[in-house]
Amino acid sequence: MATAIVGWSHLPFGKHGDETVESMIVKVTNAALEDAGIAAEDVDEIVLGHFNGGFSAQDFTASLVLQANPDLRFKPATRVENACATGSAAVHQGVRAIEAGDASVVLVVGVEQMTTTPGPEIGKNLLKASYLAEEGDIPAGFAGVFGQIAESYFQKYGDQSDALAHIAAKNHKNGAANPLAQMRKDLGFDFCRNEGEKNPFVAGPLKRTDCSLVSDGAAALVLTDATIALGMKKAIAFRGMAHVQDFLPMSKRDILKFEGCSRAWGQALGDSGLALEDLSFVETHDCFTIAELIEYEAMGLTGEGDGARAILEGWTHPDGKLPVNPSGGLKAKGHPVGATGVSMHVLTAMQLAGEAGDIQVKNAELGGIFNMGGAAVANYVSILQAMK
Repeated sequence: MATAIVGWSHLPFGKHGDETVESMIVKVTNAALEDAGIAAEDVDEIVLGHFNGGFSAQDFTASLVLQANPDLRFKPATRVENACATGSAAVHQGVRAIEAGDASVVLVVGVEQMTTTPGPEIGKNLLKASYLAEEGDIPAGFAGVFGQIAESYFQKYGDQSDALAHIAAKNHKNGAANPLAQMRKDLGFDFCRNEGEKNPFVAGPLKRTDCSLVSDGAAALVLTDATIALGMKKAIAFRGMAHVQDFLPMSKRDILKFEGCSRAWGQALGDSGLALEDLSFVETHDCFTIAELIEYEAMGLTGEGDGARAILEGWTHPDGKLPVNPSGGLKAKGHPVGATGVSMHVLTAMQLAGEAGDIQVKNAELGGIFNMGGAAVANYVSILQAMK
């Protein structure tokens, strides 16, 4: 465990029309440094996760982090992007900088402002994370991509509408207790299961409650090497991590298997010397409820086509054998693309530090994170454990 998270910050996700990408970056940067007890002048490197893709007129945003404190001037700063896994790409780059010996303290920030963009453009921007040559004309944008995945899954394994509604209801109930979540309302199974004026079908069998939220938000964390971390007030170490990239066209893979996800979990667990059952909880990428369902299978919680069992039998509820998305997930917490992966690491660190409040998982010792870009194209897994 050579690298640890020693401080963090997280704005509540939602609609922040009074903020800008810059103002959110500045807020979480200063708060994370203060939480870690590390001065800006002691930061060796900065990594910013910012997808943008048309959401912000201001591009080339890495240097906006320097706006938080003049002592960050002249530090190396890089913006990274890997679709909806942009935040985890930033975190993993920071970890690699430390493990390569190039830095001892790295500041990682994730940010996105989506809600100020007109609705049709939001769909167009997100669809850029698909293979446009084959998938660019799919109706309903990225929801349409996952709507097709859901239809194919239903055709192969039967109607899973009950399972998807239970996943949505679980995550909304969890999110209701999370002060950082965009939607803090327990919608219940019946509302999520039934089509209606407030819950219409969006794409294929997916209804509005099956889709993650369009959000604004930012999160930040401070990474240090283990030597420094041992002297800090809190230290959440990386026990294992993996990044697996798959083909972009869905036509080149069996889209129902999420093979990149499965390989990433296998590599990270192997790296850590752990098994899935050793984990206390998982934060996984539920951009759509069908994604969480397939991810149960890809992580090895169930066999192929049997993911519904995990939710229907309560395995992934807060009191189940492997709680999944105790934060409310992307479904309730929100999904500001560039911030999502950093958020998942922050929420997991909070759990392991015993600072998760009303969403605290009892006796949390090991936390798993899966953050996905595109339709299981960019696959990042992190496994975290408290050092002390």
